[in-house]
Amino acid sequence: MGIIQVNNIKLYAYHGCLDEEAKIGSEYRIDVEVKASLRKSAKTDELADTVDYVHLNHIVKEEMAIRSKLLEEVAQRILDRFFREIRMIRRAKVSVAKINPPIGGNVEEVAIILTKKR
Repeated sequence: MGIIQVNNIKLYAYHGCLDEEAKIGSEYRIDVEVKASLRKSAKTDELADTVDYVHLNHIVKEEMAIRSKLLEEVAQRILDRFFREIRMIRRAKVSVAKINPPIGGNVEEVAIILTKKR
């Protein structure tokens, strides 16, 4: 088993329960970790034998573009697509962080972390 990480994906999106968040949006940081067997790709040096991190990033970008009230829902959609589209994945973890959330204080970020396994 091996681990592939895609860290610090920075996107602008429109998630949140407040009407203002739907209009003005916020900055987000997403971190992804997937576990899969990497033995074959380590020997063959072929992209087809591994989890393509370009595909992971593409899924994150598409799901972040769909507005949600809660970050939990966004993270779950990302995980569900990983498992639906990439059969090699055995376990995955997604962290979705809202930068400078509008919660009435000096808070750098809030984050939701979800995991899923086959």
